[in-house]
Amino acid sequence: MAFEEKNILNRLYIIAGCMFLFALAISVKLMNIQFIDGDKYRDLAKENTTKNFIIPANRGNIYADDGSLLATSVPKYDIRFDAVTVSSKDFKENLKPLSEGLSSMFGKPVSYYQNKFRKARADKNRYLLIVKNLGYSDYIKVKNLPLFRKGPYKGGIIVEQRTVREHPIGKIAQRTVGDEAFDRPGYYAVGLEGAFNDLLTGKEGHRLKQKIAQGQWKPISDDNEIEPQDGYDIVSTINVNIQDIAHHALLKQLEYYEAEHGTVIVMEVATGEIKAVSNLGRTSNGNYYEKLNYAVGESHEPGSTFKVMALMAALEDKVIDTSSVVDTGNGRKIFYGKPVNDSKRGGYGEISAARALEVSSNIGLATIIDNGYSKNPNKFINRLKSWHLDDKTGVAIKGEGAPLIPQPGDKKWSKNALPSMAYGYNLRLTPLQTLTFYNAIANNGVMVKPRFIKEVRAWNEKVTVYNTQVINSKICSDKTLNDIREIMKNTVKRGTGRSLYSPDFSMAGKTGTARTEYWYPDWNSNPRYISSFAGFFPAEDPKYSCIVIIHKPSTKRGFYGADVSGPVFKRVAQKIFTESRNVDKVEKIEIPDTTVEKDFEKYYAKLQQPSKTIPNVTGMAGMDAVSLLENLGLRVQVVGNGTVSTQSIKSGELLKKGQLITLSLS
Repeated sequence: MAFEEKNILNRLYIIAGCMFLFALAISVKLMNIQFIDGDKYRDLAKENTTKNFIIPANRGNIYADDGSLLATSVPKYDIRFDAVTVSSKDFKENLKPLSEGLSSMFGKPVSYYQNKFRKARADKNRYLLIVKNLGYSDYIKVKNLPLFRKGPYKGGIIVEQRTVREHPIGKIAQRTVGDEAFDRPGYYAVGLEGAFNDLLTGKEGHRLKQKIAQGQWKPISDDNEIEPQDGYDIVSTINVNIQDIAHHALLKQLEYYEAEHGTVIVMEVATGEIKAVSNLGRTSNGNYYEKLNYAVGESHEPGSTFKVMALMAALEDKVIDTSSVVDTGNGRKIFYGKPVNDSKRGGYGEISAARALEVSSNIGLATIIDNGYSKNPNKFINRLKSWHLDDKTGVAIKGEGAPLIPQPGDKKWSKNALPSMAYGYNLRLTPLQTLTFYNAIANNGVMVKPRFIKEVRAWNEKVTVYNTQVINSKICSDKTLNDIREIMKNTVKRGTGRSLYSPDFSMAGKTGTARTEYWYPDWNSNPRYISSFAGFFPAEDPKYSCIVIIHKPSTKRGFYGADVSGPVFKRVAQKIFTESRNVDKVEKIEIPDTTVEKDFEKYYAKLQQPSKTIPNVTGMAGMDAVSLLENLGLRVQVVGNGTVSTQSIKSGELLKKGQLITLSLS
């Protein structure tokens, strides 16, 4: 018995010793946590319960040239409710007025909100969604409703803010303005958004939130730890009215001709400011939207619009003059084993160099350039390079297509290269690069850089102003300029663009019809064309230059530049000027009228005479007589127009205030 009791005691001692050692280990661990690793665990605890959330900065606005918004960042707010943190007293007192306020704002019954809040209270829901996507003004109203005005802890309100990019003019000019990448939120690469992303992007802020339950976080206070700083604003050169005109004119033509895609650019001649860019591509269901920035990024063989450059080179180098005779034969000519054809059956025969451009003769231009430069092709190439046709324009928008002007020694060079280039093949330009040259013709030979931005602003204060940049101060002599401008006017009056001519509105330009994908084996059975028109208006004093390019119109409806692209150019030009306000200055508006002056003097004289009798107003202007009699206290009835012929109360009778007198006017 004694032995068993001793064993039990030993076991108790062992257990007690183990418990002591365990307690000692816990104490050591606690001391270690408290004094040695304390900071580490405090930081870890804080990290698990509180966290700094990034508040994205508002991107700067993008404005049109008149201050209209093209793109802006709009804050949106989601309101949630923490049903646990609110005291029972506050919940009961404010449930009905809070529900009434929400019902008034959002149209749902008061009972709907009361039941919603009660259920959340019963379920201990700490993250109940009340309303989403509120604008700022509605957010402020909700925030100041009963209970919610007490703040996040006493009132249970949880506010989640995010920023949404909106485009007030919709999808018009979408590729020019730019948009957020659909697969990369917050990333901007295209248009003005991408070009000036560093300026538009502000500095992000931070807000401290506390973890409440199930991975949900609640702001600790109403204020941010670090306030975000908004990005700069950009004032673009885009004109909303001109953009709207260009967009709808292009869309109408694309739909009619069932074309694959097209672009329109409108440039202000003197400044190089781009006033409108429309880029529309067809979807699989036949609709059109801004798929790609064809205006800036798509280089292609320009076709006949390049004939202007070719003839200008020949005129400037004095290879020919406008009256030089060119034999185009019967419409077909062989150059180094390759046939070149004109569109007119039977050909144009012998015509002047000027007329060759007016009628867009492929043979005419190929003959001029081949005869003038075949022995020294670099002379022609160097002339084109002096006009920077082999350079990008350097616009800020990303993705500008590279031009291609081949020269002897290149893989694309052959004996046929020179005559082919004369009528717009064997080289590549983007629409914007072509327009930049045409704009220089309109601008008296001054080539200016295309520009999409006017200035950078911060809180309506100018930070940077972008001025006109000159690429080439004079592309050619005044004689060449005058000659080519006259030919471009005649192209519209009596050449390939004659269907566009209007005696009431002057335009100058050049049509273009280029084959595309002609290297495909099915081209003969399924021909594809690029139709274009480039020029400026008004022809005598150009204000705007414009280019229209439409790819792959249905050949069943038409494909020539004058028929497909020309009408878009004409519609844009005419609507710009018919919708522009003309202000006539009136030099002098105070022209004395002796009759009026005499009537006033007569009226004024009678008014100065205090009277107790009815005055004689016969012969006075009706309006003066009425004023005189009413000032005397009479009620006046008027019949007819003009001057007073008779009065119902004879002059000289005693005047009684409030008495009715009838005046007959004639």
